Amino acid sequence: MRSGCMRGVMLDPRTKLVLALFYAILIVASQATAWLAAELGVLLLIVLIMQKGRAYLRWLRMLLPMALFFGAVVWWSIDWPAAVDAAMKLITLTSTFFVFFSATTPDEMGDSLVKVRLPYTVAFVFSTALQFVPVVGRKAKNVFDAQRARGIPVEPGWSSLRNYPAFLTPLLIQAFKLAEELAEAMEARGFGRPHRSFLKEYKLRTVDWLALAGGLLVLAAVLFLQGTN
Repeated sequence: MRSGCMRGVMLDPRTKLVLALFYAILIVASQATAWLAAELGVLLLIVLIMQKGRAYLRWLRMLLPMALFFGAVVWWSIDWPAAVDAAMKLITLTSTFFVFFSATTPDEMGDSLVKVRLPYTVAFVFSTALQFVPVVGRKAKNVFDAQRARGIPVEPGWSSLRNYPAFLTPLLIQAFKLAEELAEAMEARGFGRPHRSFLKEYKLRTVDWLALAGGLLVLAAVLFLQGTN
């Protein structure tokens, strides 16, 4: 019963994408640290509701060095309050799309974009790229561990820069093999045939229009409140 109710309130992938863009606009327009902290807090609450806390922490561990570096550059160029805001904006923006892609599968996103007359080949490339990012990431980790087990230092740093071809060459070979296998599979399944049908029919329902209208009203209201402060 509960799963049926959850499916009943599921939003169209296009609705979730537009809402994510609304939120991104709000983050970029926010100038006060308090507003940025509140926006990040909302995203953290959504992550907890989705039960994606562990995945978010793993992702955040990779993002923090980039955010700190970005903040340091802004601090050196302007001042430390601007550096804090810049780092928070980067984390909050990327957290927005972490939530979006956690709630939307690449197949759903690609198929729904076809419904707004995006060419199928473009949508397929977009969705396939999202699907194969973790696959390539696992292959990169395997190559990294194999080369390190052979005594080849490939850790990030200037001293191991000359050994990077030992890491990149097998990774590129595996990536090309993966692309060739995918191309053969798609050709065997009639990738280029016209009049393609889809397993699921995507259309905007009442709940989608209500969510879009609510998101637009919230965006306008918050921007107005920030402008009056």
